[in-house]
Amino acid sequence: MDFTQNERLAQINEQTLIIGVDVAKHKHVARAIDDRGRDLSKRLIFSNSMQGFSDLLEWTAGLAAENGRPKLLIGMEPTGHYWLNLAYYLKTKGEKPVVVNPMKVKRSKELDDDSPTKNDTKDAKVIAQVVRNGRYHEPILPEDVYAELREGIKLYDMIQEDLSSIKAQMHNTLDRYFPEFLTVFKDWTGKAALHFLENGYLPEDIDQKTEEELLREVKKSAKRAIGLKRMRQLKQAASVSVGLTVGLRMARQEFRFLVDQFRALQERLEALETQLEDLVLHVPGSDRMIAMKGIGTMTVAGFFAEVGDLSNYRDPRQIIKLAGLNLKMNQSGLFKGKTTITKRGRRRLRSILYQVARSLSFHNEGFKTLHAYYKNRAKNPLTGKQSFIALSRKLIKIFFVIGTRKCSFSEKRMVRDIPQLPNVQEVA
Repeated sequence: MDFTQNERLAQINEQTLIIGVDVAKHKHVARAIDDRGRDLSKRLIFSNSMQGFSDLLEWTAGLAAENGRPKLLIGMEPTGHYWLNLAYYLKTKGEKPVVVNPMKVKRSKELDDDSPTKNDTKDAKVIAQVVRNGRYHEPILPEDVYAELREGIKLYDMIQEDLSSIKAQMHNTLDRYFPEFLTVFKDWTGKAALHFLENGYLPEDIDQKTEEELLREVKKSAKRAIGLKRMRQLKQAASVSVGLTVGLRMARQEFRFLVDQFRALQERLEALETQLEDLVLHVPGSDRMIAMKGIGTMTVAGFFAEVGDLSNYRDPRQIIKLAGLNLKMNQSGLFKGKTTITKRGRRRLRSILYQVARSLSFHNEGFKTLHAYYKNRAKNPLTGKQSFIALSRKLIKIFFVIGTRKCSFSEKRMVRDIPQLPNVQEVA
């Protein structure tokens, strides 16, 4: 659960020992200060290992006893993924690690010595000073189903990237050896197209077979939606092909390899989707979210993979900020600049919400009505993209209410509860 800065400052007093940790891949550096910012010890360099983590706690325990400060507050930058092992270790030991925004650390470097110099020892103290000023956050470290969802969605993205790479490589190979192929088969991932590619059919192979022979061959894989007309088109394309006629033996192997990779990744992706759909149903309220028209199971799985347990939040605005969908204004004196979103948050969460908002504006009557209102209202009408962002923010609030109150979504009620909507017809 996150706190306001005043609440964070209230937790720091004369009993608090503040530790700043500069995280790296192999070795970390720690500095200790009190609530007034005074150094309490020389730096500690400890390894990214169980022994190193134990050394850190032993060092802090000694400082706490020596200075009469039993309350421990350990802060660090969320540098890549290197901080996670230490953070989870501290959590298992009953400590609550906190994180500071790297941008705040960067901008605070010159406050003490008027120098932009960067080194691990200095950074550790700067991190401690940022924590002391209450400019830290308690990270959400997912566990149980939320941890499984986060890792599962990460793997899902990896497979999707590999699939995209395979598709790009297949187009590259087709462009070189049979560029006319895609004028006959619009999608090379169809059963008939895959059969020809898997069996290494290049223009010279197709020329040597009759239309009937090609049809009998392809019927082994594709039973429907394929006939002599398509085979005639394929032979015509092969007869005028400008594809390469060199390196054909290896080219056939390349096609087979790419098809094998595509099928293996596709099967793994489908299996993973089934597992993720199973997992997300263990999250309170997820079934009601999935029941919303225009919301898919993978959308809800992706949402919880990024957000975690909704009980960690006191207000949906915290999730809006986490997604980087909170608004920023550029204003000074009489000048009033453009209002935009900060984009300082989880990019994948923002992308998920934006894409599903577009879908909802077409398929969900309540969101379609709201989208039309945002775009056509008399005062401050929004562009299409701005409206999708507004719908994304609205969806976060709806998910938060469904997940915390265990209630169902009602399109009619959503529209009715927005007083700005004039003379809105009841939605179906």
